[in-house]
Amino acid sequence: MFALVVDAVRARTAQVLTIFVLTALAAAVAAAGPWYSYASATRAAEAQLSVAPAAQRNVSIQTETTTQNDAAGALARFADVTAGELSRSLDQPVLGIRLPLTVTRAGGDATIAVAYRDDLCRHVRLDGPCPSAPLQIAVSDATAQNLGLDTGDKLTLLDALSTPFQFTVVARYSMRDPSDPYWSNPLFRAEAPGLDPLFTPVETFGTARFPDPTLTYDVQVPPELVRGDGAQRLGVALAAAEDRLSQNRLRMTTGVDTVLERIAGDRDTVRRGVLTASLQTLILTWFAIGIAGRCTGRDRRTDLALLKLRGLSRRDILRLAWGQHLVPLLSGVLAGAPAGLLLAAGLAGPVHPSDQGAALALVGAAVAAVLLGSLLVLVIGEALALRQPVAVLLRRSATGRADWRTTLIDTVLAAVAAAAVYQARSGGPEDGLKSAAPALAALAVALLAVRLLVRVADRAGSAALRNGRLRLGLTAVQVSRQRGADRVFALIVVAVASFATAAGGLAADRTVRADRSTAELGAARVLKVEAPNRTALLAAVRRADPGGREAMAVVADTTTLPPVLAVDTTRLTAVAGWRPEFGPAGLLPDATAAGAVRPLPLVTGDRLTLRTLREGTVPVTAELLLQHEGTGLPVSADFGVLGEGEDTVSASAPGCAVAPGCRLVRWGLTAPGFSSRLSPLPPDTAVTLRSLRQDSPAAEVLDPARFGDIGWWRPAVGAVAIDLAATGDGLRLSTDRNELAKQVSGTEVWASDTSVPVPVVLAGEAPAEWRLTDPVLTSFGRVPARVAGTVRALPALGTTGILVDLDATRRVAGESEPPGEFQVWLSAGARPGLVADLTAAGLTVLTDDTAADRAGVLGDQGPAAVARFGLLAGVAALLLAAATTAVAVAVDRPVLRGQLEALRLQGLPAPVAVTTGYAGTAALVLAGLSVGVFAASLVGPLTRIAVPPFTDGWAVLPPPPTLSGAVLAMSALAALAVLGVTGWLSVLPLLRGLRTPGSKEDRR
Repeated sequence: MFALVVDAVRARTAQVLTIFVLTALAAAVAAAGPWYSYASATRAAEAQLSVAPAAQRNVSIQTETTTQNDAAGALARFADVTAGELSRSLDQPVLGIRLPLTVTRAGGDATIAVAYRDDLCRHVRLDGPCPSAPLQIAVSDATAQNLGLDTGDKLTLLDALSTPFQFTVVARYSMRDPSDPYWSNPLFRAEAPGLDPLFTPVETFGTARFPDPTLTYDVQVPPELVRGDGAQRLGVALAAAEDRLSQNRLRMTTGVDTVLERIAGDRDTVRRGVLTASLQTLILTWFAIGIAGRCTGRDRRTDLALLKLRGLSRRDILRLAWGQHLVPLLSGVLAGAPAGLLLAAGLAGPVHPSDQGAALALVGAAVAAVLLGSLLVLVIGEALALRQPVAVLLRRSATGRADWRTTLIDTVLAAVAAAAVYQARSGGPEDGLKSAAPALAALAVALLAVRLLVRVADRAGSAALRNGRLRLGLTAVQVSRQRGADRVFALIVVAVASFATAAGGLAADRTVRADRSTAELGAARVLKVEAPNRTALLAAVRRADPGGREAMAVVADTTTLPPVLAVDTTRLTAVAGWRPEFGPAGLLPDATAAGAVRPLPLVTGDRLTLRTLREGTVPVTAELLLQHEGTGLPVSADFGVLGEGEDTVSASAPGCAVAPGCRLVRWGLTAPGFSSRLSPLPPDTAVTLRSLRQDSPAAEVLDPARFGDIGWWRPAVGAVAIDLAATGDGLRLSTDRNELAKQVSGTEVWASDTSVPVPVVLAGEAPAEWRLTDPVLTSFGRVPARVAGTVRALPALGTTGILVDLDATRRVAGESEPPGEFQVWLSAGARPGLVADLTAAGLTVLTDDTAADRAGVLGDQGPAAVARFGLLAGVAALLLAAATTAVAVAVDRPVLRGQLEALRLQGLPAPVAVTTGYAGTAALVLAGLSVGVFAASLVGPLTRIAVPPFTDGWAVLPPPPTLSGAVLAMSALAALAVLGVTGWLSVLPLLRGLRTPGSKEDRR
């Protein structure tokens, strides 16, 4: 029996090679699937962890306990207990202590935290020494401004029992990188805007009689803990650790659960997507091998007839049949499986050791399914042929067209496709037939088209032959009567549709990743920078890019609700990745547009002279606050006490002589010895500001007419303790006579050099307080706002946030510096040396993020991995169709050659014979390609195929269509190239034989 099998394989090399190629393709995809799935799941887990905010990667253990006399020891004991309950991989903790106290300030009491944090001075910039002694503190710049603190000042805080604690300010600090995981614990961020924690040495908590503070132990989850099945084990371990910690009166606070849920979702997405694509490829493989077995069965039919005549039993004949099929199947599996593993490793990388056992087991099962399923298909074909009589087996002509069994099978498949389409259109989870709906819909189109094709070819062939059109007639007859042409046609249609759909899915996935990356960043490239203030940031960017087409200054404040994005509106459309969902480009008015701003003249000298008229007997002092337009540094010009009646006073304005000069921010009037923010204007007092001049160079900055233009002045936001009156002689300031004046501190008059209320663009719902009062921006000290328009989404903020002009906000904020992250957005066409120019302009670049890099990270997540494997399966389906077409043409080649040579003897012209030799194959390929492209364009809307959603639920922008016209055209060209070249190579021996009469080539 073995010798017979070997002889049969040797005698039919071409047929064996075809089965080998088909099996190798299927085995490669089958072996690649599990390996790719597990490797992609690990990459997706790492990607999810890397893009998660630091707070979601943080595991924080906290407790309240006494630290008197030995705070460092108490913290060390707490750390030892905590470390013993957590995984050894959760190492490198950051320890801290925090205690909320009360500070008294203008406007009422507020809560502020006093805190200790490991290695604080390595993560902040200090303008003084690092606190090292008990009760020494470092305050943030924002806190120092809000509380009026400077280095060396004393600050008294109260606990819940009103016990006072006096601290000494030794330094001011600013975070080096606010997004650093070091700051992931919200306990060490500001409780209220502008009141950041006061950092002190650990010894502070051991010497004073503090109430029980909160001790913290913070660790970041490292990537190695989520690789393989680590994410699932980490979730179980954290839950167990939380139970053990609670027994020691310790509590766990973490956002890792959210990340673990996304990792599990990615893992499930990859598993489902790869499984669906692999099953579709496997079914197409069985179909293709069945067609190949049927097409190559002519010679074996003769063998079966002879074996039956010699009296061999049915069992022995089937053993011989499956034996000769087993050789190419085993060879194909042995060649394809390693190739598939190498391909998967190249696409997705290695599989984590914890998953390798399961991955290899599934690889073995998938390859076995290819081998056994293919062998079963071929043996069933042999068994059906064996049932036929010997006379039928010896017949050389075709056995007829499809019978009722074929019609029944086609009907069942069409019904299954209809059910799949219905399930896909009805929504619901991605299970059942829904995931296979596109392929089944394409199959239904193919089955319908093949019946139409045969009927059209029959009638067209008959009509053409009757009318003497031999080329068309013979080609149509060949298509309608070629053995297995209907199944080959259906396979081509399904393969082309699958390939085009997969290519469209991959292109749509890349588009949606690029769109999300740009929308989340705001521009093609975003630099996180450090600058002294908003004015310095704006000036530096404008110096580095005077043309305004490549860079834009941005301040993002995500600490408020809703978050606020301040942008340089003059450059917004040129630099930002603006989309229709963000609204019209001009919706946010430009702060420097005509009529929007009337900037006062800049002070360009270093000494000022002020003419005034004071009414009343109580002395009044005058102060002018300026801000340098280049550095943003505040400059205070103190004119001292104003004399009664008319008076002329002067003050220095250091630094304003440096270009471009200083802008006027506000005037402050108060009693001598008080700050304008701590004491109201004396009653029955009025001051008229008449003119302001500068020396070196000498010039009049404000004359009486400008002082008397009320449009250039406004009271402080929320203040009612001052009246403004424009006179022909200047600006008159007087006490407002009402009861509220007794409750308001300070008298300030601000330069109104920007539109107030400030125009904003709103995305999402307005803040709740806006429904009861006029809109205000709390980030800038309750500045009145006006909603210029509402949009669906905003760049960098998403579906909730406020867009405002940066220049307008820095003008209304004055010398205060609201919270926010300084950024510089770069356009896609920004020149290579722009970052160096920004650095030379005074900015320090902290991070550099690009939309391309972010899209690459998203490309490692589950939906993108499924799209890539889907294209791999689509390419495999196209190659399966090409190989099956080749074997069908090769098997039919000798019969067609004999028929054409017989027609040549009867007078058929040689050109007609040659055309007929390749036209049948060309017609089959082109018809299948055309219907496949049509099916691909149809199944998308029919089954409502959509781009898979992101695992984290991001849905700010509408997804693009899954199959664009350009992708469909390119897919059609690629399929035409593969199928066309394969078909041409298959008919080439026939054409050579027809052009060379008497040749013996291909008579076998």
